[in-house]
Parts: sequence; C-alpha cells; structure tokens
Amino acid sequence: METTSKPAGGRKKAFSKLAKAGLRFLVGRIARYLKKGHYAPRCGAGAPVYLSAVLEYIAAEVLELAGNVARHVYIAEVEERQGVREGS
Repeated sequence: METTSKPAGGRKKAFSKLAKAGLRFLVGRIARYLKKGHYAPRCGAGAPVYLSAVLEYIAAEVLELAGNVARHVYIAEVEERQGVREGS
C-alpha cells in the first residue's frame, strides 16, 4: 500500500502569517492590537505584516547601534537596563 505525502484530510500544512512573512515579530499579536485599539474602523490583512516588519527593522537598528557603542566602550554584551538612568 502506498503512502501519500498529503496530511490527513487532504489539506496543506498551515503556515502562520509570521512564517509566511519571514519575520520575528508576532504578526497575529500586532493584528489583534490594531483591531482592539480602534485606530481605524477597518484593518487590512497587510497592515499588521507591514507594521511588524517596520518594528523589527527599528529594533535591529537600535540593537546594532547599541552593539557598536558597547564594542567602543569594551563591554562584552549589551544588557537590558545598561545605560538607562533610573530617575529620568
């Protein structure tokens, strides 16, 4: 008897929006926040993907700059609260 490569039920394997877009930020969570935040009466399917990509890019840029500063000051790794003043 032959085995088929199809999953049970004949459906394709489900991919999340996160996996389809190739991002690290959670697209579904951002979509939920956009809907619950009432920023607009309607929210397209591409809006959370685009916003997730923008946030990921900004985070990568900030981390790269923090790494450059850490290398300049001879710090082995960037910690969470490093360089942040507590009172301001």
